[in-house]
Amino acid sequence: MAVLLVYQYCKQFLLKKLITDSTASLPFLHKDGLIFNPNLSECHKYQFVINFCSLVDIGSPKLDSRTAISAPKERPKFAKKLAKDSSYTISYLINSCGLSPEKAISASEKVHFETPERPNSVLILLKKHGFSRTQIANLVRKRPSLLLYNPEKTLLPKLEFFESIGVSKIHLWGTISRDPTLLTRSLDNHIIPNYNYLKSVVLTDEKVSAAVRRTSWVFQENHGKNLAPNVMVLKELNVPQSCIIYLLTHYPEAVLQKRDEFRASISKVVEMGFNPLMTAFVLALHAISGKSNKMTWARCYETYRKLGWSKDDIYLAFRKHPNCMILSEKKISKTMDFLVNKMGWESKMIASRPSVLFYNLENRIIPRCSTVQFLFSTELIKKKEVKLSTVLVPTEKYFLEKFVTKYEKQVPKLHDFYLGKIGIEEL
Repeated sequence: MAVLLVYQYCKQFLLKKLITDSTASLPFLHKDGLIFNPNLSECHKYQFVINFCSLVDIGSPKLDSRTAISAPKERPKFAKKLAKDSSYTISYLINSCGLSPEKAISASEKVHFETPERPNSVLILLKKHGFSRTQIANLVRKRPSLLLYNPEKTLLPKLEFFESIGVSKIHLWGTISRDPTLLTRSLDNHIIPNYNYLKSVVLTDEKVSAAVRRTSWVFQENHGKNLAPNVMVLKELNVPQSCIIYLLTHYPEAVLQKRDEFRASISKVVEMGFNPLMTAFVLALHAISGKSNKMTWARCYETYRKLGWSKDDIYLAFRKHPNCMILSEKKISKTMDFLVNKMGWESKMIASRPSVLFYNLENRIIPRCSTVQFLFSTELIKKKEVKLSTVLVPTEKYFLEKFVTKYEKQVPKLHDFYLGKIGIEEL
């Protein structure tokens, strides 16, 4: 603790020198690493910022008897004002908006105010509409300039508009706190025209709300730039409106690609044998769209190859269930390991029914497969007569009737075993 206090004192001395010698501001010091030493606790960091702010008023040209350092001439008035505004802004961002000292310094580079009236009115509006302290902190950190917006004329009408089209408050809070850029767009010139176009395609406010929950970019980018042209490409391919609606409400980011990238994705999906008239077409389009999905697709491809699938196997699985190429490597590996190594099913068999990879391993796959495997071991059923899809795909009711209830006379505790209440040794 003593070391930290000495360190802090030395830093304050350096800061005092910097402030009196120049127009140094907190953002400048933050960038040069003079404040946030990793050895300082959050408490000391916060106190250090407060101490810094208290130094802003220093401006006396007198000699400092303790340091024998002669202060320079009086700083220009604009320099004093800048330093004062910065310190006030940082203090407000910390105390009223919930930002950490480091984030407050960063945000202060983008917004300045001398009095709390305008930012207070913005915070009051956000709190009134249900935004939590954490959500407000995220919003301010990402778009600090919103604190200077007119809450009644600029922000409130946008919040009321989204609520009027059915976006629930919970989803609205989450969407805006994740990307508050939405609140910077013009309501009349941007948001409403985008809404009118979206509704003309997806037909209902409920569908529009679903799209904005997926990504606020459907309202951020002018619909005429990429969205409308890309939808037109889908219509030219005779993609059913139901499929276009599904794509826009579940994976709108795929349709927001740049036009040339979107056309390239369309061409690739067509070349892979997908029929534009089927839902699988838009699922495949999503799976290969965007940098993130393309990287995931490549990782999945390598994972399946390591597990023994050929290129044809992978493409077969992709055509049957496109989303099998956006699963996590961990999910694929754990499920395949159990089905192949524990259950003894052929890896290539799974390629013909990739839907089984989506089921929950602990809650569905293991209980069902363990029950069936016990029936194999007792020869109550023969393995060659049971398909993987017959075990995992059917409803719970069907599975119980076919593989549990049917054999309760021979194995009275089979249902308890299936539910995990007893071990195999208790059967």
